[in-house]
Order: sequence, then structure tokens, then C-alpha cells
Amino acid sequence: MKTYPVYIGGQPVKLSQKLSVYDKFSNKEFAKVCLALPEDIENAISQAEASRSAMQALAAWKRQEILEYCLSRFKERREELAETLCVEAGKPLKDSYGEVDRLIDTFKIAAEESVRINGEVIAMDRNPKAQNYSGMVRRYPVGVCSFISPFNFPLNLVAHKVAPAIAAGCPFILKPASLTPIGALIIGEILAETDLPKGSFSILPCSRDAADLFVEDERLKLLSFTGSPQVGWELKKRAGKKKVVLELGGNAACVVDKDADLDDAVQRIIIGAFYQSGQSCIGVQRIFVQDDIYEDFRNKLVVATQALKSGDPHDQETFVGPIISKKEADRIEGWLNSAVEKGANILCGGNRQDNTIEATLLDNVNHQTKLYNEEVFGPVAFLESFKGFDEVLEEVNNSKFGLQAGIFTKDLYKAHKAWDVLEVGGVVIGDIPSWRVDHMPYGGVKDSGMGREGIRYAIEDMTEPRLMVIRRP
Repeated sequence: MKTYPVYIGGQPVKLSQKLSVYDKFSNKEFAKVCLALPEDIENAISQAEASRSAMQALAAWKRQEILEYCLSRFKERREELAETLCVEAGKPLKDSYGEVDRLIDTFKIAAEESVRINGEVIAMDRNPKAQNYSGMVRRYPVGVCSFISPFNFPLNLVAHKVAPAIAAGCPFILKPASLTPIGALIIGEILAETDLPKGSFSILPCSRDAADLFVEDERLKLLSFTGSPQVGWELKKRAGKKKVVLELGGNAACVVDKDADLDDAVQRIIIGAFYQSGQSCIGVQRIFVQDDIYEDFRNKLVVATQALKSGDPHDQETFVGPIISKKEADRIEGWLNSAVEKGANILCGGNRQDNTIEATLLDNVNHQTKLYNEEVFGPVAFLESFKGFDEVLEEVNNSKFGLQAGIFTKDLYKAHKAWDVLEVGGVVIGDIPSWRVDHMPYGGVKDSGMGREGIRYAIEDMTEPRLMVIRRP
């Protein structure tokens, strides 16, 4: 059994307290990671603060070189990273390879963006008073950043915080999810091989109580958190004067209009609803289908859902692996049972084996249930019919969340209306709300959070514009 160190100030450090990491399918312990205490986090913040000048002084070509080195090492360790992800997250192996490839691409994008953090020249001579003045704006790193990452994409969502920080010249500390910390520590091992300035990064698995410093310490200038709304908004209250970026999930809706290609929509929605065992904040949960095609679409979707294999994530045929923990599996099962008690029909699925829940479709879900209103974060989705397009857009908005929405329509006017009307961070036409590539702006509104991921957009948050005005006497 391997024991992984933490990284403090860019160096591996073995600590006495340990955290056990379990295989999410067998529930057997397979590794331990060292657990940082408050004094370790204090040390990490102090070192990061001391490295600010050195990080800011790194030339763009050097930041790019560091990022390119990382992506080359990720390629070399692709098998190891995928296998680790499969075990610690319970992610089907083929999807684990997909996440490693996204990790590589995210660092590649960051390497590209690191050399084009541009400013602007401002024309000042808009009146006689300013005609002998010129202005220029450059972006400068905000300082030490604090990152808290989730369990569901433990490689790529770490990359979406770490890679833009390096590109922008910001030191950082990172708390990975306690359920899936190993991928982040492997990234730390590779970062430690680079020429990053001494003290500029730390990766610190720790308890929730010990993590208070990640939120409250005034030396930290930005907090980026990905996780539940309940936790995220509480952290924002405690964050003080620092910038805060929150990515908090949702109960994403997908609309299938009567002109859609039903077979295509079925295949895409299967992925949107059940990929990653539904443990994605943009996973399809609410499926609205126009009346005229509802029965036909429902039947096709049920057949496709029943064909999905659940079970061992190492099996190449497995599509739905285990839920991250027994606690979460119990919660999902409870929400399903409660919805059925209040009139919902299970069209297929609904069975559970240990922590694996079958891909499950329902209809007739009561609008007052948690299954309808909250984020299920599991392999569960439900269907509902609608008559008019305006009506369904209103129902999509009838949610406290607003991350992304998917609209299957061939009508250009309806597509633009959805873009105008829907209260979300992104509208995806002809595809699922779960579609994402790593350079696009990604984030939500309402309870889904604030700020945007996507490397260029994250760099904007991690830098501040600074103006210089020059007077010509």
C-alpha cells in the first residue's frame, strides 16, 4: 500500500497523520495520503506569499515552458493517472482515460494563453484637457490563490485551477477532495520537477476544520471553490476581501422540440444523463419533450437506457460505475423512493447493488420533490412533456440553479430565443448541457455560482488591470 506525501512549498513532505483512500467499487483501502494540519497550511501560505515576487517575475516563455513540461509528463504517465482515477473515483476506465486527455488539453491551453496575456492602449485625447496624455493597461497577478477542488473530476478540475494560476504568475495552495486526493498529488509530484519558484505551490489534503485557513487568511487574494452550493455560499461569507469564484452545480435541463432528430437526441441525452454515473454538475436531470413526440422519444430513451451496463469500472463495457460513497448512494436512493411515494413512475432502472445505482429514468415526478428541485448528482433523470416553446423555457428557468441548458431544435429563431431567455451560464443548441471543452467560458448564475472557468477567463480573475498614464509636457 502506497503512502503519498503532501506538497508544501513545492516539496514532498511526509506527515504523521494519514487519510485512507478507498477503491470506490470494492470499498477496500488501497492507499494512504498524508494529512496536513493547520500549522502545515500556515507554513504553505507563508511560503507562497514569500514567492509572489519570483512568480510575477517569471517571463511568459518560462511559464509556458513549465506548463508544456507538465503536459508532456502527463502524457508519459497517462496509464497510471487513468488507473488511479478509475480506482479512487470509481470512474469507468474508458472515461478515466478521457479525463486524463482533458487534463493534458487544459494544460496545453494554459501554455498557449500564458504568452498572450495582453493589455491595451487607451486613447486619452477625448477632450483638450487630456490631449497630451496617453494611457496603457497591463494585467498583473493578484497574488496567492486558494483552491478547493471536488471529487468528481479530480484531475481536470484541479487543472482548471492550477494551470491558469501558473500561466498568470500566481502562487497557490490547493485542497483536493478527501475522497479523491491522489490525482492532485501526482500533479504535485510533476510540478515539483519543474522550475517553479521555491514555495510557490502546495497541495494539502486536510480535514474540513483545518481548511479554514484556505478561506479566511487575508494573505490569500482569490478563493476558487468547486462543490456544493451549501458549502460554497458559506465560504463566500467567510472569505473577507478576497475575490471569490464559485462553481456550484445544478439540475440541468434538456429540451427536445418536435423538429429534433430523435435518435440523435436519445444518444446524446444518454451520455448527458448517465456518463460519470451522473456525478457531473451539468449532468442532464430534467428532460422536457414536446407533446407530439413525447411517447416515441420516451420509448426510444428507455430502450437505450436499459442497454447500459452498470458495475465494475475496470470492465470496458461498464458505462455506469459506483457512486462516490455509501452516504451519497443512500441519499440518491432515498430521493428516488420519496419521488415514487409522491406519484413518480420508474420507467427503467432504480435498482442498487452496493454503491452502484442503475441508470434510472422516471416520469410524472412531483414538482415539490427533491428529485425535481435539487441536484441529484447520480444516474437519475426524469421526463416531462410540454406544449409550447415559451412554456418550456419558463419551466427550465423554474429552478434555483442556472449552469447550462441543452436545446434540441433546428429552428434558428427558437435557438436565439433560448439564448436570450434562459437564465444560465451557457445554452447548447443541438446537444446536451453536459457538453464542455476546456477553453470555453464555463460557469453559472443563481445558485450555480459566480465567475467563470475556462483558462482565459480564469486568468482574468487571477489578474488585475493596472493603468499607467503618461503626460507629455
